[in-house]
Amino acid sequence: MAPAMREIHASEANAPASQRLDAAERAQSVALPRRGRAIARIARDARRRRAQIDAAIEILDALRPRAGTITLDELVSARRAGCK
Repeated sequence: MAPAMREIHASEANAPASQRLDAAERAQSVALPRRGRAIARIARDARRRRAQIDAAIEILDALRPRAGTITLDELVSARRAGCK
């Protein structure tokens, strides 16, 4: 599925750069149109996101041996009890 893209108009693009970057981070991609045609895009850096995901997976893999095992029923019961 293609990432969501948000289109902003020139008046909105005149906002401070940090606001445009925040919008791009939330929407993944921001199109900047001129006279109805997209002339530029601001998009989230996919490599940075991939690095964050890889780091999280490494942390989880390191915790796995210490965490022990849990059955699906135990997991569902803990979730229903409000444990996180």
